[in-house]
Amino acid sequence: MNQKITYDLPNGITLEIKREDLLHPFVSGNKFRKLKYNVLQAKAENHSVLLTFGGAFSNHIAAVAYAGKEQGFETIGVIRGDELRDKISENPTLSFAQECGMRFEFVTREAYRHKTETAFIEQLKAQFGSFYLVPEGGTNDLAVKGCEEILTELDADFDFVCSAVGTGGTISGLINSALPHQKVLGFPALKGDFLQDEIRNFVQNKNWELQTDYHFGGYGKVTTEFIEWMNWFYAQTGIPLDPIYTGKMVFGVMDLIQRNYFPPNSKILMIHTGGLQGIAGMNAKLRNQNKPIIVL
Repeated sequence: MNQKITYDLPNGITLEIKREDLLHPFVSGNKFRKLKYNVLQAKAENHSVLLTFGGAFSNHIAAVAYAGKEQGFETIGVIRGDELRDKISENPTLSFAQECGMRFEFVTREAYRHKTETAFIEQLKAQFGSFYLVPEGGTNDLAVKGCEEILTELDADFDFVCSAVGTGGTISGLINSALPHQKVLGFPALKGDFLQDEIRNFVQNKNWELQTDYHFGGYGKVTTEFIEWMNWFYAQTGIPLDPIYTGKMVFGVMDLIQRNYFPPNSKILMIHTGGLQGIAGMNAKLRNQNKPIIVL
């Protein structure tokens, strides 16, 4: 469902947001899309266990845990940061995943850097037995296939399609399915320009670019001004945003509109990729720092 942003915008620009966050109560947004064909493949290969990777407040960890519970899989989460081993009860994301039946393997941040290496994967197989591996963030060819279904024929009139970027799977699907007249803009949640190469692994089209100035200091980092802006946006529209991905993308789009990046009368579609479960963890962090929290 596309929801129109109704307050006045300059130069005849129209702005809508695709509410992918409403796809599923617990496997929302791009996580639903990314897992769809991976779950089907795991079933086709007769696997009974899903294993994946993530950090302390990972949307992906929460989504895999619930999808596994819903679809009859055992789930294993390899978690970055062995200091979290005794802090599950303090962490809303890990607590939720554990309630869904996920088992955890906590590893050091140094060990976690080797998560894609054959020796690391073989060690996990020796420890846990056979499993279907879902990459960190869920991005692989099957995830991109799922994300190609985000845009529909009802979206053909839009000139620009905008999305947050984490591991590159969602924007790759959007690039592959966008029409020739549409430009896809990605707003990375991480510092650096390395995602260009990741995305090129999955796409052929050239109708895209990354806007790299809206990460607010890096992955998972926020400012008081940004949180206050998120609360203002929610008060204006009734649309909740997450502070890691979609919130930064929407802020970036609004800033680019004010900077006259978009031609007059542009029709812009933003993709809400979900991730709202992460708000509880972010608010806990903000409270500990005596900073304003996200209001819903």
